[in-house]
Amino acid sequence: MGHASCDTKQKLVDTALELIWKSSYGSVSVDDICKAADVKKGSFYHFFPSKVDLALAAMEETVSAFQSNLDEIFSAGKNPVARFERYADFIYEQQVEAAAKYGHVCGCPTASLGSEMACQEDRIRQKFDEIASNKKRYFESALRDMIAEGALPTKTDVKTKADEVYAYMLGQLMMARIQNNLEPLKRDLKQGLLHLLGVTKKAAA
Repeated sequence: MGHASCDTKQKLVDTALELIWKSSYGSVSVDDICKAADVKKGSFYHFFPSKVDLALAAMEETVSAFQSNLDEIFSAGKNPVARFERYADFIYEQQVEAAAKYGHVCGCPTASLGSEMACQEDRIRQKFDEIASNKKRYFESALRDMIAEGALPTKTDVKTKADEVYAYMLGQLMMARIQNNLEPLKRDLKQGLLHLLGVTKKAAA
């Protein structure tokens, strides 16, 4: 019984995430989610008091799915500039995979949800801030290592620079989603990131 309950809860989270990737939070109702997941509405409210609670669980699921990738990409044993390069490649690869699965460029689901609902739901805004802070800690660590290696000036404010990197990546993903076009992401994402970091492709190699 417990295993079946876990399966039902996971099915709801997976379905919600898929529907949010495909469209938007506002356009997806609890009924839509239950129908797509083939789960009774009573079961939905057994696991989640509201749609917001399910959305938060879906955001957590996104973080969990990619946590090991971030740990590997930003491993301290790797060249710090190469970490950012690999991260740009990873972002593009994930977008290609999502576009093939859902039929359009998806961008960042947590950012899409955050931009749509942050002014209406404080818990979603707070969860987005938490996710963003976690990612920026990886950036800050790599930036400190760049400073240690002489690739950045010692006076570099790593928190500000990490904010800039995060905003740049998010902006590129948002533009790709709006334009439904991955080509600019493929062409410009890595080079623009290196430019923001103040390194050339040759130096990064």
